Amino acid sequence: MGTTIQHHRHHFLNIKRIVTYFLYALIPLALLHYFLFSLSTCHSPPPHPNNTVPPSPPSSQAGGGRVVVVEHGGQRCDYSDGRWVFEPRGPLYNGTSCSTIKDGQNCMAHGRPDTGYLRWRWQPAQCDLPAFDPSSFLRLIRNKHVAFVGDSMARNQAESLLCLLATSEPPDLVYRGSSSSNSSDGDGEGDGDGDSSSKFRRWVFPAHNATVSIFWSPFLVKAMEKQEARGVRHNRVFLDAFDERWTSSLGRTDAVVLSVGHWFLLPGIYRENDEIVGCHYCPELNHTDTGFFDVFRKAIRRALREVVDAEKEKVVAATTFSPAHFEGEWDKAGACPKKDPYREGEKVMQYMDNEMRRIVLEEVAAAAAAAGDGGVRFEALDVTKLAMMRPDGHPGPYMYANPFAGGGGGGEGEEMRVQNDCVHWCLPGPVDTFNEILLQLMMRGR
Repeated sequence: MGTTIQHHRHHFLNIKRIVTYFLYALIPLALLHYFLFSLSTCHSPPPHPNNTVPPSPPSSQAGGGRVVVVEHGGQRCDYSDGRWVFEPRGPLYNGTSCSTIKDGQNCMAHGRPDTGYLRWRWQPAQCDLPAFDPSSFLRLIRNKHVAFVGDSMARNQAESLLCLLATSEPPDLVYRGSSSSNSSDGDGEGDGDGDSSSKFRRWVFPAHNATVSIFWSPFLVKAMEKQEARGVRHNRVFLDAFDERWTSSLGRTDAVVLSVGHWFLLPGIYRENDEIVGCHYCPELNHTDTGFFDVFRKAIRRALREVVDAEKEKVVAATTFSPAHFEGEWDKAGACPKKDPYREGEKVMQYMDNEMRRIVLEEVAAAAAAAGDGGVRFEALDVTKLAMMRPDGHPGPYMYANPFAGGGGGGEGEEMRVQNDCVHWCLPGPVDTFNEILLQLMMRGR
């Protein structure tokens, strides 16, 4: 036994020496990284007079990549990292001035009593994010077509853009329809929609001959969507097949904004090469449970590859995952009750949210490297942190008008039970910031 102990002790000392040498070897590498990083970053701006939250270390380092935009002054900026600061001026539009707001996101018209959620702006840690300039965006897309492709979060962002642009020029709705090629269309499940015709729309800004379209494609690849009313509770996703409802229009688009994520969390069966390769949340089926991270990556990769193959110059921006803020059950009055943004340190990014974000960043970087100096420019619209910090920006119960009229269904002494939306964003609201960043991404290199 004594020999055995001496052997283990000798083995332990050897390991200790190896670890020590390894740590010493890391020191010069760390110093080199710090030196190079210092050269590439900009100086922090003067603090906002209303800002009482200290800047945080860049969050994008932990997510697998830094999203850098070169501004007009040559300043380099990571828009993904920052804090929300009070902005007394408020938004460019409201629920009365913008006619294109989806009913479920028109929180002001539905009687939301507090207005503080309207008066915050995103302050990046190392530079300033310019306010949205609708005239500049319209000039940028003159004679061009911008397509938003994805789920209801893509639509939420598109409708925000329409409201922002409408403050300069009102758009004309020129197409409103649906496609049943591989979708359940009519039931609107998972979307809270109930109107399939809202899933494919197109507007034109006549004075600029500029087009903005919405294409419903919650997986980006071909899918047969679940239909709970008909007993079909699993989405069927074909990982190696295109969704032609949007890919067939790539030759006519000049900018594409991809935004998906939440539908991958739902029960789904995945097929590839004419075989079922697994499923997510399907214990009643005899399939391998594969989770959804790998499936999400394959769908993003497939979509980005299809954009490259379209052989037309364009900008492609992929919006990262936007976290939900449910606290407890979706049908209780306090499902997302907060009235202010999180301050730095109050909220830690959840593992799932960061993984979904990291996958988009990595796949966009890989697509950009593969494209080289070709005609397609890839950008990551990294909004996960800024979205995570805005629990106050959702419709909550105000996805419906006057939700507490008549007691909301709760009896005396019983907690109010109403349906809540803690996923999508009020308009106006935090999603407007997504488009402020989108404008800067599209202007890069001009």
